[in-house]
Amino acid sequence: MPSTPQPGIFANDSRFFLALEYRCADAPALRVAIARIRGYSAGETALVLAFGAALWRSLSPHGMPAKLRDFSAINGVDGFTAPSTQCDLLIWIHGPRADAVFDAGRAAHLALADCAMLQYEVPGFQYHDGRDLTGFLDGTANPQADEARQAALIPAGQRGAGGAYVLSQKYRHDLAAFEGLAVADQEKVIGRAKADSTEMEKSVKPKDAHIARVEIEADGEELKIYRRSFPWGGVAEHGLYFLGFACDQRRFEAMLANMYGVSDDGLHDHLMHFTRALTGSFWFAPSVEELRKAAGGEG
Repeated sequence: MPSTPQPGIFANDSRFFLALEYRCADAPALRVAIARIRGYSAGETALVLAFGAALWRSLSPHGMPAKLRDFSAINGVDGFTAPSTQCDLLIWIHGPRADAVFDAGRAAHLALADCAMLQYEVPGFQYHDGRDLTGFLDGTANPQADEARQAALIPAGQRGAGGAYVLSQKYRHDLAAFEGLAVADQEKVIGRAKADSTEMEKSVKPKDAHIARVEIEADGEELKIYRRSFPWGGVAEHGLYFLGFACDQRRFEAMLANMYGVSDDGLHDHLMHFTRALTGSFWFAPSVEELRKAAGGEG
């Protein structure tokens, strides 16, 4: 059977975003709702459905990827923590127009009215030319084209092939504290130049710089993930909704261990002084064929 990834994972022309996280139970009404929601990605919006481990196991016991686990809370060094708010269903909608994203999100929410409870709603937007609210370009080293698919998708021959492990975390930034730093000091926190995102030379890049902590290597090879994060918020509260796709959940776990200082070297990500995780869930975004089967259709 072919394993086609959900196209919304890689659709790249969006300026507006919406993440909806639900708690729900496997029931006939849920399967009907999923079948309906799959159709809302037509037209201007892209839509990705992803599932927590318990729900996906009940919907598709034979399509369960081997390494899918719930998000576990992280108690890091110096009081830095990443809470677990594991939910059952993630709907990520994005597109070039805010009204189209809103309409698709509302339609999906109404479809789930009898079988799911909304826990988190995070609307977001593109900030300037793809920057985080800190002013630094986001995802400079993100893989592209075939490399993105290789980083994001479970390979053929494995359970869950064509699907992706997913990590979501809503971070709230303390922009006043970050902007209180001189630009040169901000660049040391991130590990890149603010203007053009040039990476610092290894000899001068701090070991606790953000990019030094989130780039994971094994046997001298970088283990990439595919980032689709977006800024959220208003004037009083704002931050980043981190959204990443990977072929192996352990890549996320290694990255988080480095960020929160619970890996072997004991260092933590300097950026943690200026942002705080409010949510945390692991998901599985199944292939189009597995999603169709889970919704009650044929593979």
